[in-house]
Amino acid sequence: MLDQPAGTVYPTPAHEGLSPRQRLHLLLLGVADVARSTAFFEALGWSRSPTGNDGFAKFDLGGYALCLISREAFAQDAGFASPQGSGFAGVGLIYIAKSPEEVPRILAKAVEAGGRLVKPATRTHWGVAGYFTDPDGHLFEVDYEDVWVLDDDHRLVVDKINAG
Repeated sequence: MLDQPAGTVYPTPAHEGLSPRQRLHLLLLGVADVARSTAFFEALGWSRSPTGNDGFAKFDLGGYALCLISREAFAQDAGFASPQGSGFAGVGLIYIAKSPEEVPRILAKAVEAGGRLVKPATRTHWGVAGYFTDPDGHLFEVDYEDVWVLDDDHRLVVDKINAG
C-alpha cells in the first residue's frame, strides 16, 4: 500500500473488519495557530517533543501524546469542506489532580498561560473540579476525587477505584 501515490483510496473489505486494540495513542486538537497553542502548553510547564515540527506539535503524555495541528490542515486531512465549527463540542480532556488543593492552583496556571477559566474549582458530589479552555476553546477539566487510583508515576489505574 505504501508504494502507491498519496491520495490513493483503498476499498473497505466487507466482512474482513479488524478490531483495534483498546487504546488511544494520540489526542489531536485542531487549533487556529500551532505556535500560539504550543506556547500555551509550554507556559503550563509541559515539554514539547523535539520530534514534531512547526505545523505539528507533540507533547508526551506518558505513552500517548497530545498533538496540535492547524484546524485547516486537520479538516482537509479528514475530508471536511470547512474547518469551522461552533458551540459545545461534547469533548473534554481531564487532568486528575493529586489533591483537592491542586485544582484551583492548576486552573490559575492555565489562566496565567493564556487559557480561559470556564468554571472555577467547585466542590462536587464526588470531589473538587473546575474547567478551563485553551486559546482555541478546547475544554479541559481539572478534577480531584478520592476514588481515582494513580500509580507512582501519576498514571491512572483504570481498573481500580479507592473504596470510600
